[in-house]
Amino acid sequence: MRARTNWMTGCATALVTPFRKDGSVDEECFRRLAERQIKGGVKLLVPCGTTGESATMTEAERLNVIRLAVEVAHRREAKVIAGTGSNSTGATIEFTRRARELGADAALIVAPYYNKPTQAGLYAHFSEVAKSVTDFPIMLYNVPGRTASNISAETTLRLAEDNPNIVATKEASGDLSQVMAILAGRPKGFKVFSGDDATTLPLIALGADGLVSVVANEMPRETSRMVEKALDGAWTAARKLHFQLLPLMEANFIEASPAPCKFVMKELGLLEENLRLPLVPVTKETQGILKKVMLDVALS
Repeated sequence: MRARTNWMTGCATALVTPFRKDGSVDEECFRRLAERQIKGGVKLLVPCGTTGESATMTEAERLNVIRLAVEVAHRREAKVIAGTGSNSTGATIEFTRRARELGADAALIVAPYYNKPTQAGLYAHFSEVAKSVTDFPIMLYNVPGRTASNISAETTLRLAEDNPNIVATKEASGDLSQVMAILAGRPKGFKVFSGDDATTLPLIALGADGLVSVVANEMPRETSRMVEKALDGAWTAARKLHFQLLPLMEANFIEASPAPCKFVMKELGLLEENLRLPLVPVTKETQGILKKVMLDVALS
């Protein structure tokens, strides 16, 4: 029987990780950002994903950030989907277990990067993780632009059919035909989330269940309302919010994410514009573009 995840719907925010100038995680700032999300209507927090710069964080830092997210979320009846993936199956299993022990409600597990596994390898990887944490919901994370491997629709559906605790996928492949194949063939209860802000409305129109968002870091209320309106079938209101947010959705990827997002958040007084190398702050030219976009979307 598929794990019950009725709560896994709507807008989830792929949280940025705020750093101090000395490179350490700014815990108080992170708590404020998480609270801001929930106040803005977001009920699903996703720490330690790509947007959270997890690739440059130590295991201890990642666990601490997950712990902080759980503390904030569970006080406010929100849920935490913790990023626990890596390119090592054994390490992914161990870290997923640790996140479960900290109180996370589910795991977001990215396809193994750098290794470039075959579809058989991807199936074996995710199946082994699922069998090792059978009582914990897992959301697949397919982002070929970051990992150099694509979880095909066939592999996604096979994993969903064979593993009751693989309950969802975050699709950031940019391949609408692939996502449609997943939506058309998914087993009952299997959730599909857009992993790209700009494709959220068309995917929800086709039956998707929500969004794992970058732009919600900057505009949580508007993003969560856009997703909510779309899920309710209020397409006129959803489209209006989509087109309001679209310039910022696109600008967030002018340079490597989350650098543009962190610049905008710095301009809003939400955090210091500190990133972990090899990421660096955006250029002066990009700063100018982002400031104009902030005016265009009425963000100040």
